[in-house]
Amino acid sequence: MPDTYLVIGAVALLVFVLSLLIDPGVFDVREVAVGDSTREVIDPDSFRRVPEAGGASLFSTDDRPGLFNALYEGLVSGSRMGGAVGIMAFILITGGSFGVVMASGAIHRGLGRIIAGQRLTGGAFIAVLFVIFSLSGAVFGMGEEVIPFVLMLLPVMLSMGYDRVSVVLVTYAATQIGFATSWMNPFSVAIAQGIADVPLLSGMPLRMGIWCLFTGLGLAFCLRYAGAHRGAPQAAGADEQTAPTLSLGDRLVLLALLGTVVWVSWGVIAQGYYLPEIATQFAILGVASGVIAVVFRLDGMTANSAMAAFRKGAADLLPAALVVGFARGIVYLMGGDDPATPSILNTLLHAGSVALAGLPDWLAAWFMLLGQSVFNFFVTSGSGQAALTMPLMAPMADLLGIERQVAVLAFQLGDGLTNMLVPTSAALMGCLGAAKLDWLDWVRAVARLYGWLLLPASVSVIGAVLFGYQ
Repeated sequence: MPDTYLVIGAVALLVFVLSLLIDPGVFDVREVAVGDSTREVIDPDSFRRVPEAGGASLFSTDDRPGLFNALYEGLVSGSRMGGAVGIMAFILITGGSFGVVMASGAIHRGLGRIIAGQRLTGGAFIAVLFVIFSLSGAVFGMGEEVIPFVLMLLPVMLSMGYDRVSVVLVTYAATQIGFATSWMNPFSVAIAQGIADVPLLSGMPLRMGIWCLFTGLGLAFCLRYAGAHRGAPQAAGADEQTAPTLSLGDRLVLLALLGTVVWVSWGVIAQGYYLPEIATQFAILGVASGVIAVVFRLDGMTANSAMAAFRKGAADLLPAALVVGFARGIVYLMGGDDPATPSILNTLLHAGSVALAGLPDWLAAWFMLLGQSVFNFFVTSGSGQAALTMPLMAPMADLLGIERQVAVLAFQLGDGLTNMLVPTSAALMGCLGAAKLDWLDWVRAVARLYGWLLLPASVSVIGAVLFGYQ
């Protein structure tokens, strides 16, 4: 199977060829009131092709993206609040900080105590974690924030005999199931409903029921997979007869780790922290753990070895950080994701909306679900996809006699579930990098789960149309 970088490169070549065959398009953008604020949305009737804008070329010019510039442009795209730059910095800082924590040895000795004295069976342990992470995705849209938790749980679950796929299933896959079926996620449902002029957080009872169903299905798959691939526990100080003793320094490092988890959770939920703030929190964890380890000489750590541990931790996640930039370069080749700037992304979006005209309402809604799933390959941001697609999908739903609430449901299910698969998802690639798991190995393992969930997702959307979900 080809390397992940080769897959990304093949997609980039495909997009380059499409840019030569498809005229870029552009929309007019207008401001609409959403609650007490205003938001820029696309005027669905304003689409027009801009042939003179041209497609991509081999090298970038003032008005055209270049195939051989895509890597650089992808790496430097975005800002400190997101995009490639922000997410790559977050991955490297977090990886470096956990490198220091792991090098202290406190995690391994703590694991020995946990495993030796655990009261939860393996299945119960996975079930509790899966539900917690699914709730995190549903309540506050956990995405990139799950990467540090993959780093935390990887040695725990490996020591219990589970494989790396099980670690990502119980963390990232669970968050995306919650994200896709959320009744209150501020980064997807609330934005989509606001743009579609649907009362914010309306339709909660059905979404809560869907969350319970999908979380149950995801958990069943996770338990089945983890049980089938569970091997002998790996050595991590977990021998039931020789549980290691924790020193004061070990306890302080573990306390710093626990405090950081609580601090991050509080910051995300109560204060709206995002990448810059969370990266700072984990940087503080790295510094605190390093100081404690040096003072208490944990595993013989010195100031120099602490810095070497930081470098190694960051280096281990560098491949994942690079993939984030590579994937962003694909969007650059398409002309970007700004609806007011000519791009083939806008043209493809418009063509998809036109194709739904004239279909039965339930079938059109199902195609909305599929369309959002495909579109998520190019724009994996829930808020970004809502901003791009809902101004088109909402009025289209009116023309087809479909409730706008159904269009929002199709958006969130299509957006969230495919996050488990698409290599353009920075959060997914970051989690796979943290687990040292190849994307193709992950897809082979999780494709059946996606199939398990696509069927009830389709039934949910079609049923919502037939029963007039509002």
